[in-house]
Amino acid sequence: MRLTRRTAVQLIIFAVVAAIGAAVMIIGYIRLPNMLFGAGHYTVVVRLPTSGGLYPSGNVTYRGTEVGRVESVGLSNDGVDAVLSLKSDIKIPADLDAQVHSQSAIGEQYVALLPRTGEPPYLKEGDVIPVDRTSIPPPVDSLLDSLNTGLDAIPGDNLKTVVDEAYTAVGGLGPELSRIINGSTTLAIDSRANLDQLTTLVDQSKPVLDSQTDSSDAVAAWAANLATITDQARREDKSAGALIRRGPAALDKGRELFDALRPTLPILLANLVSINQVAVTYQASIEQLLVLLPQGVADLQAAGAANRNTKQDYNGINLDFNLNINLPPPCTTGFLPASQARTANFTDAPQRPPGDLYCRIPQDSAFAVRGARNLPCITRPGKRAPTVKMCESDENYVPLNDGMNWKGDPNATLSGQPVPQLPPESSGPQGPAPAAQAVPPLAVTDYDPATGAYLGPDGKLYTQADLSAAGAPRTWQDMLTPPPAG
Repeated sequence: MRLTRRTAVQLIIFAVVAAIGAAVMIIGYIRLPNMLFGAGHYTVVVRLPTSGGLYPSGNVTYRGTEVGRVESVGLSNDGVDAVLSLKSDIKIPADLDAQVHSQSAIGEQYVALLPRTGEPPYLKEGDVIPVDRTSIPPPVDSLLDSLNTGLDAIPGDNLKTVVDEAYTAVGGLGPELSRIINGSTTLAIDSRANLDQLTTLVDQSKPVLDSQTDSSDAVAAWAANLATITDQARREDKSAGALIRRGPAALDKGRELFDALRPTLPILLANLVSINQVAVTYQASIEQLLVLLPQGVADLQAAGAANRNTKQDYNGINLDFNLNINLPPPCTTGFLPASQARTANFTDAPQRPPGDLYCRIPQDSAFAVRGARNLPCITRPGKRAPTVKMCESDENYVPLNDGMNWKGDPNATLSGQPVPQLPPESSGPQGPAPAAQAVPPLAVTDYDPATGAYLGPDGKLYTQADLSAAGAPRTWQDMLTPPPAG
């Protein structure tokens, strides 16, 4: 039979297509080169305690991707050896675990390769995964038996109640459940898109989980304390209810109070900031005051304890005042001179002279040891100075003289004598000192008519008997003449 040219061309095309299809089936589907020669694959042996339902031609996955098949499953001296045929173009770390999983409840086991690290070395031909790096799933029949036993343990009436309550809980919530499912789907899609970040989070979660394990005692204590708080809240349920009922009204009153204090409260808080700074600076002194205050109060109370609850006519405080006049004499160095001193019966408030007035004798003097010159500097331990400015500066205390009596002009207002403790804005006169004012020829002072006592120009207390009310009567002529000597 003679074939036409067209028929011959068609037969040739059909033969080529059939050959290509056969080649694709043999190489791609049947994988005959791999079965006969192992082309493009290498074999690895997985040692299992039991087969776990694994069968030849089962899938092998790495990070969820198919990378080969189970070539054979056979018995060994210690268990079962499964030979895996893996693709040569995929590098799989040798430090891994091999786990047998079920694709569904009816079987379809496969091998999942789970690397512990992503670093080399990689699997190669003939490698063996030991049995301590493998695991198999529990038998499905045991799982089904346990599930059946658990379902039989549930009372039928209770199960019916659960179903009815579940219907009551979710009945009519179709749109809400739909939104939950759609949101879960979106979450899953986003998780897939950020798989690397999630994988990193899971890999690096071990330190956090370990910290929870290490602090298990603290967590248990926290849970116990929380149980105590909730138990107390349960016991005080009525009080909590009253607080909730009355709380809004109390909050309204508080808001009204703050609204009323709004004009003055910021000023008060601003002033408290300054007080707080002082309190922080003088914290040690405040603590010492709080330590000594109770003892001082106790001593004061003890003074009246002797006559307490007695039949004595006088139930007062027992104190012994030993008055020593001018022992030691008062310190006048650093104060105004006696000619400028004012008596105590004046009630006006004259302008304060420039500078600081305090006893300016040496710091190691035995007199007036509690004077301002020996005040401790809080911010400069070991330093003593009469003013805060001197404490904060590098200036040291300089006395005016070595004695107790007044010397010179302490404020440099008359004689121009320099005084170290003057403030910077009034550091004494500049240029030549002004001429000293003439001293009045007569010194005038007030005296006590009852005792005849008066303060002399030298700062000492004197008494003249004929000035007292009990003295001899004097005429106005006698007051103009000095007393007789003697």
